[in-house]
Amino acid sequence: MGHLWKEIRHNPVLWLLALVPVVLVAQRALPEAHTLLFLLSLLAIIPLATLLSHATESVAAKTGDAVGGLLNATLGNLTELIIALAALRLGQYTLVKASVAGAIVANTLFMLGASFLLGGLKYHVQDYNHVNARLQASLLFLATIAMIVPSALAEVDVAAAPDFMQKLSLGLSVVLILTYGLGLVFTLRSHRELFGGADQVASQEAPWPLNVALAALAAVTVLVALVSEVFVESVQQAAVTFGMTPAFVGFIVVALVGGAAEMASAFSGARKNRLDLSVGIALGSAAQIALFVAPILVLLSYVIGPAPMDLQFWPGAVIMVLIATMTATIVTNSGRSAWFVGVLLLMVYLIFAMTLYLLPPKIL
Repeated sequence: MGHLWKEIRHNPVLWLLALVPVVLVAQRALPEAHTLLFLLSLLAIIPLATLLSHATESVAAKTGDAVGGLLNATLGNLTELIIALAALRLGQYTLVKASVAGAIVANTLFMLGASFLLGGLKYHVQDYNHVNARLQASLLFLATIAMIVPSALAEVDVAAAPDFMQKLSLGLSVVLILTYGLGLVFTLRSHRELFGGADQVASQEAPWPLNVALAALAAVTVLVALVSEVFVESVQQAAVTFGMTPAFVGFIVVALVGGAAEMASAFSGARKNRLDLSVGIALGSAAQIALFVAPILVLLSYVIGPAPMDLQFWPGAVIMVLIATMTATIVTNSGRSAWFVGVLLLMVYLIFAMTLYLLPPKIL
């Protein structure tokens, strides 16, 4: 564990880890201080995301960027899943759907765009495996279709029976999960030779030993889950204090905080010219949320929710997810990136954020 303590001593950002126990104690001592808990949990997630980034890089150095990106996306999405489960138990389906759609858009536009920008500021041009990017974008497009169909039917036939919508959402959830599983078989087993790095180094030195990295991954994931619980309980009241709308909170704030750990890893990979890892994390995470997390939430709503949840999103969310997917497909088609490509993605995300902050859509 000496590597871990050494990293903490020499990285001032990690000194904020002291806030993690402070957050947990403050939650019990001052449960009504929502604004304070919101700010403390927000600051506490930053060092946890940094640790998760270092641990994932160490594992990716041993397993390769494809598996490393999948691992980081999976562990990072636990935060989104935990936040969504907390809202699911309370029947806050609007927040659940907003956070799911927001996470897809944030990963596709903000995380990918910032990775291209940060990497492009250091390297003139960066290459990555466009085959993997195109596959993840295709999976995202499939998930978008699954979002469009229930929403379109609801708009056309307002008298559509609720039980029909629930049955349709249940069937679509099974299809999406099955597709995601088959996609893993395709990328990691049957055609894994297609998904190696565009310019991957044969042997990379891991920052930490593998056992330390795996232990850190497990511990940090648990801590992120605990801090995220505090965050989701305080964010709604704190949003009123800061003048944020419910749509902006779910679609932007919750999505960005929930993906902080993945973003730290993606940005770090881009700065080290490992853009395959960054693209794998960004698009892989978005695809995993769309094809696995969202359907799982639908299934779990039958168990822990006050009523079954469907896949009917409000039209604005569907349009934003569709635009984000099409934008990612276009910019990743060549397998090359420069800093201005990242700027274009970030500008699209900024347009969405500005729209939600000033004029939130009617949430169904």
